[in-house]
Amino acid sequence: MFVGMVHMPLVMNLRKSVFALCLGSIGAFAADSENVDWPIYLGGKERSLYSSLDQINRENVTQLEVAWIYETGDRGEYQANNLIIDGVLYTPSPTRKVIALDAATGKELWVWDPVNERSGKGRGRQRGIVYWENESGGEKRLFTGVGGFLFALAPKTGQVIWEFGENGSIKLGSGLNTPGVIYQDLLILGGVGGQGAVRALDVRTGEWRWIFHLIPRPGEFGYDTWPKEAYKTVTGVMPWCGQSLDEKRGIVYVATKTAEPDFYGGKRHGKNLFANSLVALKAATGERLWHYQIVHHDLLDKDLPCPPVLLTVNHDGEEIDAVAQGTKHGWLFVFNRVTGEPLWPIDEKPVPQSDLWGEEAWPTQPFPTKPAPLMRQRYTEADASNISPEAYQLTLDRIKVSPNFGPFPAPSLNETVMFPGFDGGMEWGGGAADPAGVYYVNVNEMPWLLQMVETRRADGSKLARGERDYMIYCGACHGLDRKGNTDGGFPALIDVSQRKSRAEMEQITRQGGGRMPGFPQLSEERRKTILDYVITEGAEADSRNNNGDSGAANYKPPTYAFGGFRRWLDAESYPAIKPPWGTLNAVDLNTGEIKWRVVLGEYPELTARGIPPTGTENYGGPVVTAGGLIFIGASADETFRAFDKDTGEILWQTKLPFSGNATPSTYMLKGRQYVVISAGGGKSGRSHGGSLVAFALPDWSKIDPHCHWVKP
Repeated sequence: MFVGMVHMPLVMNLRKSVFALCLGSIGAFAADSENVDWPIYLGGKERSLYSSLDQINRENVTQLEVAWIYETGDRGEYQANNLIIDGVLYTPSPTRKVIALDAATGKELWVWDPVNERSGKGRGRQRGIVYWENESGGEKRLFTGVGGFLFALAPKTGQVIWEFGENGSIKLGSGLNTPGVIYQDLLILGGVGGQGAVRALDVRTGEWRWIFHLIPRPGEFGYDTWPKEAYKTVTGVMPWCGQSLDEKRGIVYVATKTAEPDFYGGKRHGKNLFANSLVALKAATGERLWHYQIVHHDLLDKDLPCPPVLLTVNHDGEEIDAVAQGTKHGWLFVFNRVTGEPLWPIDEKPVPQSDLWGEEAWPTQPFPTKPAPLMRQRYTEADASNISPEAYQLTLDRIKVSPNFGPFPAPSLNETVMFPGFDGGMEWGGGAADPAGVYYVNVNEMPWLLQMVETRRADGSKLARGERDYMIYCGACHGLDRKGNTDGGFPALIDVSQRKSRAEMEQITRQGGGRMPGFPQLSEERRKTILDYVITEGAEADSRNNNGDSGAANYKPPTYAFGGFRRWLDAESYPAIKPPWGTLNAVDLNTGEIKWRVVLGEYPELTARGIPPTGTENYGGPVVTAGGLIFIGASADETFRAFDKDTGEILWQTKLPFSGNATPSTYMLKGRQYVVISAGGGKSGRSHGGSLVAFALPDWSKIDPHCHWVKP
């Protein structure tokens, strides 16, 4: 009765006041902050993943609840960092649909499906889309990549904008999994596949305005770091992880990929600029301003995995606009973003050299003096897994026969433990940076196995599949020549058929035996070809190698292939190394010192065995807010967490339908702050789907004067 007699604006103000009293400091209710968008991939063109919103903060984050859930209907690696503009959330789904939702309720507004477009049905990872509008706001467009094409869509309806390109799209000539960045009326893009280039196109017409060749042509800077004809044949180097932009200065920063083939560089001698480089270009013209190559003549797939982050730091008493670049091997390189000068010295240090025919590995690689690496740089016997006696013995045995040589092992026919691993260190989720100059990033500590195999011998003969697979799966322990490893306790296999029946050998390869782990993941066809080689074809190969004519007249250079990406897991499928397996880190880039490091992720079944939280492999990045929080999914335990940005303490966590292998977004709509994350799983052997989950504090309009939440 009383409420009915009071002027409604007063009621609204009273409700807001009650909510503020109940929750503490929840941010201003001023009209100009009622709506705060997340209109750009990773929160801004600086890619800093920072939000000034503080309604959700340290004091009230434990009261977060699910605001809404939307199911895309897709199943796959749903890795989208979603855009929120004028009350509408735009998400690219795992099948490359673009979906528009009411950002307050999750209600579907429209769906664009490329199935009927000239690209055909979409598939593959897509981490974001691009929004553009002109200064007056009269022209608005969304840009999305599907099957080598770039489409322009109308944000209001999802309809293709037919005047763009050819009936609404242009052919890119390469794939696109990470969106580009807008500078004035230009869309600056990288891509995946094809030959390396950064390109800018007109957002209205789709016409190409400039191109910067990452594999230089004759007369271009860096041409002399490749063989003369490399620009015609070499592929790779595409800047797939995205770009950042200093809009005021008109500088775009590009992080690039490895040249292909990734693991053998015998046909691309030299430093190979601009592979594995941070490159600063004039955004208006594509002119190179400066560059720094972080890996020379890469042989280990050490793509720069995440976009450069722009931030401002206080360095030696001077305010510096900086750019920070993360790496797969856990180092953070920090430069003055205008001059390209490193903030701390970077040393060139010798690294192991390759013994593969024709390879000329670069003799040194860059190592920053600060910050310290964010993960272990060597796998030693002290790092043998300690989660069980069996895991300890397995890892100890393996590193004796396949030792680790640090972050830059030389690819060889002999297997080695690749640690840091192929998926980081840091990964595509990247880092977040707050205005205080602190950089937050999640890191993997997963060991992998590295081995090259011959595809053709010096006598010109090709290796049979069984021999190649034996080299990959068995050669490390039993020897490439099948003569065993007596020091490691692994027997010879040359005469194994005289000691074991084929049925016994099949059982051992499936279930393991003695010190040998089982290989249940091998297909039956692959298992058969390996045993055929060990029992029969191996003797023929011995005879050929002992008696064949491999003299100079018949000599042909051997050729090589990468043995495949293989995570090194123990018999229980956990990482074959002492934890932590995943961490979240805070680095003060004013001083170059690590502030804190905590584990990220947990396996409850291990915790139940009395093992402290181990961390997990993690994909997707963090968001840091003015409320003193870091929000991150990423881990392989289907959990979304909020950490205290000053201490690394977990303040809140909740389960997701699937692992949140994506970077969250945060926004405010009608005075209420939301945090939303794509949860699709599919990484680290976890289940997969396509859910979008938004969280918020309880709706203040549902609170009574006694601070009790009134549920609808």
